[in-house]
Amino acid sequence: MGSTNQHNSFLSPTSGKPVPRLEEPGEVCQEPVPLCCDAERRVISQRLAPLFFVSGMAALIYQVCWQRLLFASFGVDLDSITIIVSVFMLGLGLGALLGGQLADWRPQLALRLFALAELGIGLFGWFSPDLIRTTGDLFVGASQWQIGLINFLLLLIPTSLMGATLPILVAHATRIWGNVGRSIGILYEVNTFGAAFGVLIIGFLWFLLFEIDTAIRLAAVMNLLVSLLTFLWVQRRG
Repeated sequence: MGSTNQHNSFLSPTSGKPVPRLEEPGEVCQEPVPLCCDAERRVISQRLAPLFFVSGMAALIYQVCWQRLLFASFGVDLDSITIIVSVFMLGLGLGALLGGQLADWRPQLALRLFALAELGIGLFGWFSPDLIRTTGDLFVGASQWQIGLINFLLLLIPTSLMGATLPILVAHATRIWGNVGRSIGILYEVNTFGAAFGVLIIGFLWFLLFEIDTAIRLAAVMNLLVSLLTFLWVQRRG
């Protein structure tokens, strides 16, 4: 008659009934990952992916604009580029580490954590032109390495929040799709496309239409809008 699953049970030689197979020493028992309905998975793709696209777009707008603001403080383009690239790499890595730990600690709060991170990025972005210029004025008599260090530490705050968004969303999407590779692939893809689109927008359009402060604050509005829409989404889902 029908055979039993050889991986999970075997037939008892005495009763002929299936008996659960014990795991071998050191073997990890694989539990099925609970998946949500297809409708919710489609909602994730249709709502979360566009929000993360906008988030990536805003991040690269900040990077280009902040580099130009730092150039005004240093007067040397190489130093400003070095600071921006370094602080983004460190901040993204640090944020990814902390964001992953937070998502593992409270996976059910992943969307709220993402919304809070976007809120923090947006608020910092809105005030960043004044913060960067004020920092340069306060340390105008300091050495170049001191000015660089202060600005580096200042920009480490928003870049860490940017880095935290990916692992937080991956944790949420993995709970929905049940597949880590799929979650990382889709989210990283849309965020990267958003970043590329942000560079094109700022380089070929926004600098022709807006001053640098306006360009930065438009990016901040993007982050604030992403945060607001995510909070509203969470409230509607209950």
